Amino acid sequence: MTTTEPQFISSAGNALLKDLKRLAHDHGAYRKQGRVWLEGDHLCRAAVARGVQPELAVFAESFWPLAATEWSRSGGKNVVVADTLFASLSGLESPARMAFVLTLPAAPELAPDAPAVVLDRLQDAGNVGAILRCAGAFGFGQVLAIKGTAGLWSPKVLRAGMGAHFGLRLIEGLDAVALEALRVPVITTSSHGGEFLHQCKLPWPCAWAFGHEGQGVGAEVAARSKLAVRIIQPGGEESLNVATAAAICLHASAAAARN
Repeated sequence: MTTTEPQFISSAGNALLKDLKRLAHDHGAYRKQGRVWLEGDHLCRAAVARGVQPELAVFAESFWPLAATEWSRSGGKNVVVADTLFASLSGLESPARMAFVLTLPAAPELAPDAPAVVLDRLQDAGNVGAILRCAGAFGFGQVLAIKGTAGLWSPKVLRAGMGAHFGLRLIEGLDAVALEALRVPVITTSSHGGEFLHQCKLPWPCAWAFGHEGQGVGAEVAARSKLAVRIIQPGGEESLNVATAAAICLHASAAAARN
């Protein structure tokens, strides 16, 4: 990789800056632009560790003297933005000092036999990102998002995923009928019905389906389920946060697979 001279941006009217601002703040802009906004040192390092090269590397002007040595050879074009303008790009409470713009990865083919997580119309970006982290941690390398789920490559989901995206097969915008291609059993969760998780003999590999924060798993996904489970809650709460429930279920599967 070769060092490239940076492009400096000091005007709020700059066309590239306007595109970057849309990409950073509009959760659906990544689909329109075919690019992904990845903000912060941690996420950028996670991408590089997986062999991802940015299309653009964007730096706050005050950070560029420190970043030039380490990051100027990242493989893409370098863009240096005046600090006040970089702050307008940031989606963080405390703005980061760097970001990558990546080409949106092409959706892979669905792998019928792979351990998978199905996201059925989950709305909260934090929940979606947290579940992606759990999927990666517990060996579920494929994530299938049903239409209506928060965009997997949106900035908020990327931040919550903490780099998990780059180790997963991510397919979004699916209809429930796509699950018929799976050759692994689908397991659904409920707060009030099904077998207790700790008493189940869990199949491996499998696909866990997690549903909308308020409505749960929809009828079309539930109809394709081979097993429904619930998590014991002796404390009496009505339900668990979906990302918390996913962590418990995916860990139980990973532990059972090793026994």
